[in-house]
Amino acid sequence: MTALATPPRTLVTGASGFLGSHVVRQLVARGEPVRVLLRPSSQRRALDGLEVEYAWGDLRDPAALRAALRGVRYVFHVAADYRLWARHPREIYESNVTGTRNLLAAAAEAGVERFLYTSSVATIAVPRPGALPNEATETRLQEMIGHYKRSKWLAEQEARAAAQRGLPVVIVNPTTPVGPGDWKPTPTGRIILDFLRGQMPAYVDTGLNLVPVEDVAAGHLLARERGRPGERYILGGENLSLREILSILARITGRPAPRLRLPHWVAMLVAWVDTGLAGLDDRAPRVPLEGVRMARHRMFVDDSRARRELGFAPGSVAAALERAVRWYELHGYVPGSVARSVARAPAAA
Repeated sequence: MTALATPPRTLVTGASGFLGSHVVRQLVARGEPVRVLLRPSSQRRALDGLEVEYAWGDLRDPAALRAALRGVRYVFHVAADYRLWARHPREIYESNVTGTRNLLAAAAEAGVERFLYTSSVATIAVPRPGALPNEATETRLQEMIGHYKRSKWLAEQEARAAAQRGLPVVIVNPTTPVGPGDWKPTPTGRIILDFLRGQMPAYVDTGLNLVPVEDVAAGHLLARERGRPGERYILGGENLSLREILSILARITGRPAPRLRLPHWVAMLVAWVDTGLAGLDDRAPRVPLEGVRMARHRMFVDDSRARRELGFAPGSVAAALERAVRWYELHGYVPGSVARSVARAPAAA
């Protein structure tokens, strides 16, 4: 009898995070052996019940990366320090830029067959006249607002340079994922929670492209199979104003959406004060200055390339927001029962 061949092993970084855990879940569901790179201090609750192999180490440690890559054919580099405020901003650059550079070098040395780098829509979605930004939009570091965006732009340049050197790198640029499993939660998750907790008396005139997190994870697998090395693909869903997003949440929960639109200068003043106070007592600001600066521009994009070339087909954002609300409720982030079926809820006025 001929022995069955062992499926190729895949390494996933950022596996304990929101998006990374969904990527791992889908790989495991396909029966693929998965190794996850985690720091010893990482929370593993997002991986509970999943059969994965653990590799312990830090992206800043080349020796740990070489060990984690032994026997690995595919890499999904999903890890990122996603903070809009940090007391020591250099930590964001060390994780997102230096860490990416180290992993790319180790992957080239290991001879991996495909390297999926998770960048961000932030490196593309900048103000431009005419059509919406897309993968052909070239940006400059000076256009990136804040340390997180700058670090992701620099890290993406590392990935593009590695592709030019011959490493089979495919870049995906997710927009704003929403859905269940946002344990930390992300800055977008905190917006949802503020609404659910009744802590959002007003809103600013801004907009985002939202996409179900499960579909973004599926898009990563599609990019591994169909993406072209050296190219990037926006994994997006629906361009929505913040007011529209809050209206959807109002339909889901039956809670009123805030009606007061806050001028940007007022939001900036609040952010300056909150960020200043945060610096005094070592807490993250509830209204980070970088977040308000970003909100001056609607992060709308043209995401048709991934749909056309990868077969990416994201589902309903409203349904993903409902899954997020129910998940937050189930896991004790909000008191009581706040979600009701979108199908039963009346349309917003």
